[in-house]
Amino acid sequence: MTTAPGSDGWPSAVKRVEISRPLLAASGELTTAALARIAAQHPWFAELDAENRSWISLVAKSGIDGFLTWFASGGERLSPGNVFDAAPRALTRQITLNQTVDLVSTTIDTVEDRIDTLPEADQGVLRIGILRYSREVAFAAARVYARAAESRGAWDARLEAMAVDAVLRGDADESVVSRASTLGWASPAGIVVVIGSVPADPESAIQSIRISASKNSLDLLAAPQGDRLVLVIGGQLESTAESLRVVAGFADQFGDGQIVVGPIVSDLVEAARSARAALSGMRAAKAWPEAPRPVAAADLLPERALAGDGHARRTLATDIYQPLAAAGSELVDTLAAYFDTSGSIEATARAKYVHANTVRYRLRRVQEITGYSPHDARDAYALRLALTLGRLLS
Repeated sequence: MTTAPGSDGWPSAVKRVEISRPLLAASGELTTAALARIAAQHPWFAELDAENRSWISLVAKSGIDGFLTWFASGGERLSPGNVFDAAPRALTRQITLNQTVDLVSTTIDTVEDRIDTLPEADQGVLRIGILRYSREVAFAAARVYARAAESRGAWDARLEAMAVDAVLRGDADESVVSRASTLGWASPAGIVVVIGSVPADPESAIQSIRISASKNSLDLLAAPQGDRLVLVIGGQLESTAESLRVVAGFADQFGDGQIVVGPIVSDLVEAARSARAALSGMRAAKAWPEAPRPVAAADLLPERALAGDGHARRTLATDIYQPLAAAGSELVDTLAAYFDTSGSIEATARAKYVHANTVRYRLRRVQEITGYSPHDARDAYALRLALTLGRLLS
């Protein structure tokens, strides 16, 4: 019984050359037959341009000639992995791994069909040889595509980090949108920037977050930036509450500390505004240790304003104080008196010479206009600071 290459039963060098001579003489014919078979069995081959079809022809020829050389030398010459050296590295971008498997399998089938026409005494050792050779070629193909995938993955990671950095720096423009689109970013209508501390294994965390985002039909750009993990999330996000719910689903992938979610913006160019609020919130979050995790940057407006964030100060003044002032001075005066009397409706009524129900009505109007309730301690904190800033800036 003939045994595998490299064993004692492998034929002598002279015998191997003799066995392979008929195949070697027909190598050109085998290559032509293999290509015809590939074209007949695999429609993708006809869709390639002439240049890439010619490269595949070289790979098929290299595979057949390589097998014969390898067999004749007893497996000592010409590594099977060299088959793919005949083609440029860019070919992996034109044909998929599955198509490469089709190419190798069909070429081997062609050679095996020719082996069937040889003397029966030679067929066994040739079949064992081609099985061994084809196994090595399959491993080589896997390595080629693995290296290509790693190279593309490394480049994609750098491109993603550059896009995230541009958003943080406020430099996002149409060129950044274009680069993001190559990463699968579909320019969704609702976008938020999320910032938290970087975990011990950021690559694994980002992969888990990416899976979670995909399940929620969300686009994601993610990259560690120093001690921070920054996410740009896009999708059908219509409210801050929805954004917080989505982020809560993978909050455990961040490191220790707070996670701040910026406001929703309409496109990637505007994402710098969401990033600015989230960064400001991260700096100020320690002033509110009882805050939920994750927390909206808007819920940290008082802390951000006290930490020196001019945007937060203007937001408190323009979005809270000015609408109250525009609705009538009695709302501002009543709210200020309510705070000055330590939240007593009766004392406020006496101070303003109005009925207690009037005070209650005016406080309800404050909540309707601003969205902040004077009766809630946290909201009252923001309202009081808004009164102070509004008076200073008006």
